[in-house]
Amino acid sequence: MSLSQASVSPAVTSRPSPQAPEAAARATPAFRVIRRNGSVSDFDAAKIVVAMTKAFLAVEGGGAAASRRVHETVEELAGEVVAALTRRADFERAIHIEDVQDQVELALMRGGHHKVARAYVLYREARAAERRKEAQTAPVAPPAIHVRRADGSLAELDETRLALVIREACAGLDGTDPEAVLTEARRNLYDGVSEGELAQAPVMAARALVETEPNYAFVSARLLLDALRAEALTAVFGAPTRATRARWRRPTAIISRPSCRRASRRS
Repeated sequence: MSLSQASVSPAVTSRPSPQAPEAAARATPAFRVIRRNGSVSDFDAAKIVVAMTKAFLAVEGGGAAASRRVHETVEELAGEVVAALTRRADFERAIHIEDVQDQVELALMRGGHHKVARAYVLYREARAAERRKEAQTAPVAPPAIHVRRADGSLAELDETRLALVIREACAGLDGTDPEAVLTEARRNLYDGVSEGELAQAPVMAARALVETEPNYAFVSARLLLDALRAEALTAVFGAPTRATRARWRRPTAIISRPSCRRASRRS
């Protein structure tokens, strides 16, 4: 039985024991999840319970839907997933759906439910293959992303600057790939992302790649410096001001901005 075919039978909802969705909902932390289409929704722990239940049913058969053991196991594992996400979550940042599903896999493996974990992995791979096929037959343009400024206004994401900053951060570091960092960073952006989230996205993206190449630690540090430069320049000039590494080495290029000249005259 595949995960897509598995379903929770009516007996599940009629028994008093399956309280996992309700228990998980009570424990649901208040952070958001980025969907694959770029939209953002509130995190719903009950969906983790449903996904895990389907994985168990795919392995043990539909008769397991009425099993107290399965429901208690799912409730415990879902609680571990929520706890792990809560520990790692910055509540100012949204978490990508893939990261949530990764935690589900880890919880299943750590709990010794290897067959169930494999069924879950295979289901994810099958769904990913379906999405790739759909994208080839009907290509979908990436969603437009706007950045929410401190005053609440929206501005279109400066893709060119984001790519430039990442290229500068990777310059001279063997084994690093700016495109890999950019792809991972963009995966964690969504329409209406805050300036703070935008600044952290490439930093976290590079950090996630450290296991594949230690030099990404230096990339992450350089990207963090870009965020710190922006904070320092904004405080100095009294207006939102950013500078790439190249512009930082040419101070006249920074203070040539009209807003910066006005701030300099006021000081």
